[in-house]
Amino acid sequence: MERFGLWSSLLQSSRSIRMEDQAPPTLVQLAARSLLRNQALAISALEDLPVELFPPLFKEAFAKRCTEALKALIQAWPFPCLPLGALMEASDLGALQIALDGLDRLLALTDRPRRWKLQVLDLRNLHHNFWKLWAGGSADDSLAQAKTRKPKSSAEENGGDVGVKPLLEVLMDLNLSQRTLDPFLSYLLLWVEQRKALVLLSCKKFKIITPYVHSAEKILEKLQLGCVEEVEVNCNWTLSSLVTFAPYLSRMGNLRSLLLSHVHRAAFITPEEQERLVLQFTSQFAHLACLQELSMDSVCFLEGRLHQVLRCLRTPLQSLSITDSRLSESDLACLSQSPSIRQLSDLNLSGVRMTRFSPEPLRVLLESVAATVKTLDLEDCGIQDAQLTAILPALSCCSSLTTFNYLRNPVSVTALEALLVHTVHLSHLSLEMYSTPLEVYGPQGALHQWRLNQLRDKLMAMAEPLRQSRTIWFSTIPCPLPGNQAQFEAQAHLCPGCYRF
Repeated sequence: MERFGLWSSLLQSSRSIRMEDQAPPTLVQLAARSLLRNQALAISALEDLPVELFPPLFKEAFAKRCTEALKALIQAWPFPCLPLGALMEASDLGALQIALDGLDRLLALTDRPRRWKLQVLDLRNLHHNFWKLWAGGSADDSLAQAKTRKPKSSAEENGGDVGVKPLLEVLMDLNLSQRTLDPFLSYLLLWVEQRKALVLLSCKKFKIITPYVHSAEKILEKLQLGCVEEVEVNCNWTLSSLVTFAPYLSRMGNLRSLLLSHVHRAAFITPEEQERLVLQFTSQFAHLACLQELSMDSVCFLEGRLHQVLRCLRTPLQSLSITDSRLSESDLACLSQSPSIRQLSDLNLSGVRMTRFSPEPLRVLLESVAATVKTLDLEDCGIQDAQLTAILPALSCCSSLTTFNYLRNPVSVTALEALLVHTVHLSHLSLEMYSTPLEVYGPQGALHQWRLNQLRDKLMAMAEPLRQSRTIWFSTIPCPLPGNQAQFEAQAHLCPGCYRF
């Protein structure tokens, strides 16, 4: 009986805790639920409904799929922007159809409703705080001003008109990963196409991970390209495919970030044809007046031609990433002289092999970015001790540096000690990543743990005078646990060859 009484007490206690964890509905939410019990009454009441009841009423109607109430709420929506994407599951075709049906009724009206303010249907997974704010939950104070503010239209972004001003803009982020469009996107594109005099389709972030460039073209033809701010092309495109994409890229006047990944050379292409294609694509950079972040990963055409990209850049970059691509020594020298790197905050050259380079271009490059660079990634560049020694004075001038990655470069204990002597004075540096020096390994490549511990103690003694918090990692090559290179910021599950200071 005692055990039963104890169990009963614990059960009641757990129920009490669960009930306390569930926040009771607010008065506004209760009012919305009460109103929706009769959809016809709710719809008739919209004309005189207080503005603050629209978001919680819409959220409640959306959760319960009160179709007619949702359509009526869209027609009477009292804000410039409806952030529907924050409520939707990904590719929720049913929800999209309900919303577009409501918009059709709105667009068909000859006399606009008194409260008609809706200008943007936002399908992005953003603005969750909009719904929290109006539902009585906690939200950042700065969002109070955003509750009635709409995103800038493509015309406003371009600083001028784009012809007849549409009644509505549909805003979304696009992720194209298949040869054929999914039902959600197909339905939306057809709906916009049939109402192109009244509706604009805009996109801030466009990600292409399909090798079929013509699938991307179908969407690009329908987009307001002046609204695009971020583009990621992460697929196996040939240089010819990139040139097909180039005219659309040139029309993205507000593009802030561009990532190109895995662009390879087509078979049986003549050097003259390749040169023509490279020039045709790189010339488009002259149209990207707002570009701040440029990433090029595994791009085939850069070697000996980096100057063609750099000379077309119109503004200084904040971030430059050239990874797993072949560059020549002259490319590096050209980069160090480019005006586009004078304000660089992030520089990533991982996987760019420099083993046979003179250290001079890299030294000059580091001097050029020393005043501004915060993140420097030189992983797997094949930098030798002599090259490292030559660039150390320039590295020690990078006074704003916070993160330095020197993993997978062959380094001796002596060179590593000299490197730490220089980085120890960088007061903002909080994370350093190095590979274990070669002396720690035996003749057959086996790791000698006692040598590793000895080295660790020595480096800890060097780092001890540091007054600011700093993390120094170095890992074995190869690391005993697969995938460990991706776990440097984790606090647990580190393999025995990785240490934190």
